Amino acid sequence: MTNSRKSSALHENEGVSEPETTNQRAIEAIKNKRQTQPSAADLVKGILAKNLTALSRAITLVESTNPLHLKKANAIIQECLAYANNSVRIGITGVPGVGKSTFIETFGTFLTSQGKKVAVLAVDPSSTLSHGSILGDKTRMEDLVKDDNAFIRPSPSGTSLGGVARKSRETIILCEAAGFDTILIETVGVGQSETAVHSMVDFFLLLKLSGAGDELQGIKRGIMEMADAIVINKADGDNLKHAKTAKVEFNRALHLYPPKESGWQPKVLLASALKNEGIPDVWELIQAYLELSKESHFFNHNRNEQNKFWLLQTIEDRLKSDFYNNPTIKAELQIQLQHIENGTTSPFAAAEVLLGLK
Repeated sequence: MTNSRKSSALHENEGVSEPETTNQRAIEAIKNKRQTQPSAADLVKGILAKNLTALSRAITLVESTNPLHLKKANAIIQECLAYANNSVRIGITGVPGVGKSTFIETFGTFLTSQGKKVAVLAVDPSSTLSHGSILGDKTRMEDLVKDDNAFIRPSPSGTSLGGVARKSRETIILCEAAGFDTILIETVGVGQSETAVHSMVDFFLLLKLSGAGDELQGIKRGIMEMADAIVINKADGDNLKHAKTAKVEFNRALHLYPPKESGWQPKVLLASALKNEGIPDVWELIQAYLELSKESHFFNHNRNEQNKFWLLQTIEDRLKSDFYNNPTIKAELQIQLQHIENGTTSPFAAAEVLLGLK
């Protein structure tokens, strides 16, 4: 039996072990590398040097829900503010299936071909049950992601209004500081309020489809009023005739809305992102809007109003975060939830108890 074991092909001879000091050094090096995090100053320096790794790490900090990261993230944003506000911010929305990812990739590629540096903040829907998100925009925009003048950052929408990532506003500042002069923000477009994205962009673009039933049926008045332009996508082949009909109907509808504060009359365009048709017209329209809004000083006025809005929004978010992270509130919240489940109190009475705690 012993001889058969020795002659077996599966028999393993004893090897020569590495010195303990070598193994220990390697382990320590890996451990130190994992624990070492760049300082806020290092990340800012990297962002200003257009280092995409530094930009990505800074955005991760900004998006973090860990209270320990808040101070560092705020320090980075504060340092980058002086280098921000030098881009065109474009919001793009539309229902799922309208071709947002394809449109953004085609549009983004066109812009980089014009010498622009494009940052795409693509928001993926988060599950309301697991809170997970696929974050597949880099897969869907496989050509744009390879473009040296483009940066794609997919972020989970979380529970934020309109499907916009909770920290998109701060991310815009970081991208501008990194030298990106055109920021495209994609929203989930699942019928929620789009107020959040409208309050952080200069131009709001609504993508629509034709041939999907009554063109105006079910369109939320609020979204139509916010739109600075409507682009009917997939206007090609057999669908071109339907798209032209839809264009006439949308133009009629837009003239029924009150005039915009900017003095701009929203337009309707046809495009086919898949066939790369109509894309230059969209950019030409955006430039015409920017020229008009800057001449009338609405551009700066609008950004100032947006900053005021985000001041109030940030205060609300901070108060909410501090409230739920308070240990006393956490403990009492579980008690009140149990009371509600037992039917011994109402949600309103429970809220009064929680809000009354110091």
